[in-house]
Amino acid sequence: MAESETAVALLCGSEQSREQVAAESWCRSAGFDVDVIRAEAVAGDASLSPYDVVWWHADAVPDAPSVADLGSELRSFVADGGGLVLSLAALSAVDELGIDPVAPDDVVVDPDGPPAGPLLKSLHEDLPVFEGVERRSITREATGATVARYEAVLPERGEVLAATRLPDRDEPGLVTAVGWSVGEGSVVGLGDCLVFDAEPPADVATARDALATSLLANVADTALPDRPHDAEGLAALRERLADDPHRPSYHLSPPANWLNDPNGLVQWNGRYHVFYQYNPGGPNHDTIHWGHAVSDDLLHWEDEPVALTPSPDGPDRDGCWSGCAVDDDGTPTLLYTGGRGADQLPCLAITDDPDLRTWAKSPDNPIIEAPPEEPAVLSTDHWDGEFRDHCVWREDGTWYQLIGAGLADGGGAALLYAAEDLREWEYRGPILTGDYGIDGVVWECPELLDLGDRSLLHVSNYEDVVYFLGEYADGAFEPEERGLLDHGDFYAPQSMRTDDGRLLTWGWLPEARTESAHWDAGWAGALSLPRELSVDGDGDLRQRPAPELRDLRGARESREDWTVAPDSPSELDLAGRSLELRAEVALADADAAELAVLETPDREERTALRYTREGDLVVDRSAASLDPETSEEELRMPVPPYDEPLDLQVYVDGSVVEVFANERHCLTARVYPTREDATGVSLTARGGAAEVSLDAWELAGTF
Repeated sequence: MAESETAVALLCGSEQSREQVAAESWCRSAGFDVDVIRAEAVAGDASLSPYDVVWWHADAVPDAPSVADLGSELRSFVADGGGLVLSLAALSAVDELGIDPVAPDDVVVDPDGPPAGPLLKSLHEDLPVFEGVERRSITREATGATVARYEAVLPERGEVLAATRLPDRDEPGLVTAVGWSVGEGSVVGLGDCLVFDAEPPADVATARDALATSLLANVADTALPDRPHDAEGLAALRERLADDPHRPSYHLSPPANWLNDPNGLVQWNGRYHVFYQYNPGGPNHDTIHWGHAVSDDLLHWEDEPVALTPSPDGPDRDGCWSGCAVDDDGTPTLLYTGGRGADQLPCLAITDDPDLRTWAKSPDNPIIEAPPEEPAVLSTDHWDGEFRDHCVWREDGTWYQLIGAGLADGGGAALLYAAEDLREWEYRGPILTGDYGIDGVVWECPELLDLGDRSLLHVSNYEDVVYFLGEYADGAFEPEERGLLDHGDFYAPQSMRTDDGRLLTWGWLPEARTESAHWDAGWAGALSLPRELSVDGDGDLRQRPAPELRDLRGARESREDWTVAPDSPSELDLAGRSLELRAEVALADADAAELAVLETPDREERTALRYTREGDLVVDRSAASLDPETSEEELRMPVPPYDEPLDLQVYVDGSVVEVFANERHCLTARVYPTREDATGVSLTARGGAAEVSLDAWELAGTF
C-alpha cells in the first residue's frame, strides 16, 4: 500500500479512455490521493503545485498540438522538484514535451503479442523507483493499448533504466524504461508494462502492482542517474563495476554496457587514442556509438566522452559502425559506416579538437551513396548490401580505401576505392576475394598493413580473423600464405602505426556467456592487449605483446630447469586473477604438459592450457566455470613441432586468458570462474616428465 499523502495528478484528454479509468481505479485502491486533470486544463490555468506526481497514462498516441502546449507546464513542475511518469503511449511525446529530442521509434499496437514486463538494468535496479521490483518480471498480458519503446535509436538525454522481458527470453534491444533528471525533479518514461483494463493472472497483477506502486510513490524523491557525458561520470560508472571479479584490470574494457570492435586507432599529439563500438544503452549489441579511451603510455587508460553518436535524421541513425582514423594534412578524420534501415554506407567526420573529443559529421554523408554494381554485393534479409568497415591510407598523394563486403556469387571481398580528397571516391574493384567454403560469406573489418618486405591483409569472416601474407601492388593482393591471427575469442582487429614506427593491433574479445549473463553483469566486451606485428627474417608473421606491458609487473616467482613429474600437479606460490606467466616447455618424456590457471584448491574449477606431443596447444574450458551460462568449448591451435621447446606468454586478467606461443601464434579465451578461490596456478605433465622454466608476475591494473 502506497503512502496516502502521495498526491497524484492523473492526466487525460478531453475524455478518459477505458484504460485511463481503470488506471484511476487502481490508483485509488492502491492508496494514492489522486485527481483526474484534463491536459488542456494544465496547459491553461490549472495548477500542478498541490501534487507530488503527475502521471500521464495514455493508451493511444496523444494529440501533438495539445502536447506541445502542455510541455512547458510539465517541465516547470518537474524542475521545481515534482515527479512525472509517462506510461504507455505517453512516452512517445517526450520530444513534443521538450524532455528529449529523440522519441521512441517502436510505437505499436500488437493485441496478439506476448505478455511482457521490465528487464531492469543491474546498474539501476537498486533505485527507489524499482523498490520491490524483480529484475525480470511479467507485469502485463497481451494488450490492445499502444506501447512505445526505443529499438533502433536511443534517447539523446535520458538514461536507459530497463529493457523488455518476455515470458521465454530477455529482449535487451527493446528499451521500455528511461529516466531523465530535469532541474530538481525526475521523469520516468515507461512505454510498456503497465496495463489496468484487464485483470491478469494473480502473479502478473502482483508484479504490476509492485512496479506501479513503487514508481508513483518514489519518483518525486528519486535522483535519477544522468547518462554520463564526461570523463568523471564515466569513471563513476566504471567504479560501480569494480568489484566484479570477471572485469579485466589491464585489458581495455568499457566503463559499463557494451563494447565491440576497436576503431579509429591513432597516436595524436603523442597520446594513444582507442575508439571502439559502444552501446551506452546497455550490455547488448545495439544503437552503436563510438566510445573513446586515451593513454599516454599504452598502459594506463582514461575514459573520454562518447565521440560519435547516431544522428536521428542522418544516414547513421541506426548506428555509427566500424571505421578508422587518418591524418588529412593535420586534420584528424574518421571514416566509418553509417547504418540506417537496410543501408550501410561510408560516412566521414572531422575535428579541430586536439583531444579528439568532439567531431563534426560531413553534411555530404554518406560519401559513397551505394555499393558497387560489379561484382554484385550480397543482399540479405537485413541489408541491401553487405558493404561496411574501412581501412584508409595515403600513397603517392592519393587516398585509398578498403571496404569489406560479401559477394552475391559467394565469398567475401576487400573492395578498393581511390580519392584525392577523402570525399569523392572512385571504385577500383576488389584487391582479393575469398572462397565461400573456406574464407566465409562476408569479409568484415578488412585491413591492409605494410610490414616491409611483405604485406598483410586480414579480414573477419563472422567466426575467425583470417590473414594473408603476400604482395600488394597496383590494386591487387597476391597471397602467398594464410592463417589465423588468433584461434580463440578474438575478432575485428585494427592497427595503429605509432610515432616510433611500430604496428600495434588490438582486437575485440567477445564474451563467451549468454546475453542474459551480459545483462546481469552490466557490461560486455573487452579489447586484447596491444600486439606488435612484424615479420621475421624468414618472412613469417610475428605477434608479440607490446613491451610496455612489462612495466605492470609486480611480485615475481621464478622456477628454473624445473622437472615436472608426471600426473602430479605442482602448484605455484603466486596466485591471482591478474597475472603474466612466461614459460619455456619441453615435453621430454611427456605426452603433454598442462598449465592450469584460475584454479581452485580442489581443482573443481580450472582453465587448462595443454601442450601436446601432436603439436597442439589446447585451452580446455570444460571445468573453467560452474556457471551453466558460460561456454565449455575447447579452443585449439597448431603449434608446429619445430617450435619445440614451446615459449609461452600467458596473460590472465579477470575473465581473459590471452596466450602468445613462440611470438607467432595467439589464442584468447574468455572464462568465468564462480568461486572466489579460483586463483591458483599449477603445472602437470602427462605420461612422463616435462622440463619447464617459468617466470610469473602479478600485474597492476590500468584504470
